[in-house]
Amino acid sequence: MPAPEEALAFKKRGNEAFSKHEWLNAVDAQVDGDVLRKLLESDIVLKAHIKLEQYGYAIADATKAIDLDSSYAKAFYRRAVANTAILKSREALRDFKTAARIEPNNKDTKLRLAECEQVVKRIAFEKAIEVSDPPSAFEGFDIDGISVEDSYDGAKLGSEMTQDFVDDMIKRFKNGKKLHRKYVFQIIRAVHDIVYAEPTMVEMEVQKGHQLTVCGDTHGQFFDLMELFRLNGFPTEDHYYLFNGDFVDRGSWSTEIVLLLYAYKWLHPQSFFLNRGNHETDDMNKVYGFEGECKAKYNDKTFKLFSESFSALPLATLIGKKYFTLHGGLFSDDKTSLDDVRKLDRHKQRQPGQQGLMMEMLWTDPQPNPGRGPSKRGVGMQFGPDVTKRFCEANGLDAVIRSHEVRMEGYEVEHDGRCITVFSAPKYCDSTENKGAYINIGPEYKLDYHKFDAVPHPDIKPMAYAQNSLMSMM
Repeated sequence: MPAPEEALAFKKRGNEAFSKHEWLNAVDAQVDGDVLRKLLESDIVLKAHIKLEQYGYAIADATKAIDLDSSYAKAFYRRAVANTAILKSREALRDFKTAARIEPNNKDTKLRLAECEQVVKRIAFEKAIEVSDPPSAFEGFDIDGISVEDSYDGAKLGSEMTQDFVDDMIKRFKNGKKLHRKYVFQIIRAVHDIVYAEPTMVEMEVQKGHQLTVCGDTHGQFFDLMELFRLNGFPTEDHYYLFNGDFVDRGSWSTEIVLLLYAYKWLHPQSFFLNRGNHETDDMNKVYGFEGECKAKYNDKTFKLFSESFSALPLATLIGKKYFTLHGGLFSDDKTSLDDVRKLDRHKQRQPGQQGLMMEMLWTDPQPNPGRGPSKRGVGMQFGPDVTKRFCEANGLDAVIRSHEVRMEGYEVEHDGRCITVFSAPKYCDSTENKGAYINIGPEYKLDYHKFDAVPHPDIKPMAYAQNSLMSMM
C-alpha cells in the first residue's frame, strides 16, 4: 500500500487530469496496486471510468470502496450511475436507496433516486404490455397519402432519392430546419427495404479507380460529420462509405445524421454501407436520447419506424476478403467463423439481448492481455491479441476493424496490427478531448488513416433529449 504522501500525489495527479478532461490519465494516475480509501475517497477514478464508459470497471472499483467502507455514500452513488448506464435499473435503484439512507439530506441523490424509481416502474409497465410478435410499424401506414403543405419551403421528394434533395437536406439541417414528416417516413421505408434484403455480413470489393472510407461512431454530432465530408469528400458512386454503427444517441443531432446517412444509402445503395451498432437498439435509444429526439422533432411513429429499420441493418461488412468490419468485436468461442456470421438470421431477433453472436458483435472490446476477460463496460466481454490472431488466421483475414470506443487520436492499431479501432466523433459529447478519425481504403487495400478535429456547433448540449437527468452525468 502506498504511503500517505504517495497516495496524495496520485490523488493530485488524478484531479489535475480530470479537470483537463483527460479521462484515461485520470484513471492511470490513481490506479497503483491496492490504493485504499485515501485514493478512492477522491471519487475521481470512479467518475473517470464513467466518462470513459468503463461502467464495469466503475462498478468493480465502487464495490472495492464499499468493501473498505460500507458508509461511503459516493461509492454507492457512482455504482448506481454505472448500473444505470448499462440499463441495470433495479441494481441502480438499490444503490441509490442506500446512498440516500446514508446521506438523507443530499438533494442530488434524492432526485436521482426518484428518477430511477420512475424508470423501474416504466420498464415494468412496458414489459407487462409487451407483445411477443408485434406487427410491422409500416403495416397499414399510408405514407403516400400524407400531403405536403404548400408552405413547406424545402425540396420535394418523389419516388426516388436525388442529389438535389440530399443537398437541400444538408442546408436545412445546418440551418436548424426539419424535413417534412412525409419525407422522413419515405426515407426510412425505402432504406428499411434496401437493408432488409442485404445479407447479415455484406461482402464488398473496392474497384479500380474507387475508394472506400470507413467511419466509426458519429453519435449525433452532425456538424462534425459535415467536417469529415468537407475534408474527405462527400459520398459518390466512386467514393464508397461505410459507417460502422452508433449513428445516434448522446449527440443532439441524431435524427439529422441518420436521415442523411439513410438518404445516401437510398441514393447509392451499392456503394454506401451501414453496419448496426449497439446504439441502434431500442433499450439504448430509450435512455440515451434518440427516442426523445424523434418525438421532439417529429413524432412517436418516427421512432417506431427507425427502430424497425435499425433491426434490419447488417451486422458486419467484409472488405475485400481482408477486413472484417463490425461495431463491437470478436466472440466468446474460438470456433465462431465468418460462415457463422453469414448464417446468422438477424431478422428473427430484432434486439441483441444479453448473450449470443449478435450481442457480442455489437458490444465486445479488445484488451491488451491474452485470452478473454470480463467487460470493462459491464456488458459482453473483452478479447485479447491471441483471440484476434486465431480468428484472423482461421478466416484468412488481415485484420478486424471495429469502433465502439473513444480513442484519443481517433483511431488505434492494436493486437500486432490485427485489431483496428476507428472513432469518428471528435470531442465526444463536448467533454472528451479526443480527435475523430476515418480510414481510406483503395483497390490495393492499404489502410490510410486520417484524423480531424471537432468544429463549433449551435449551443445545444449533448443528451438534450435524454430520458432524464441521470444521463447528464454520463
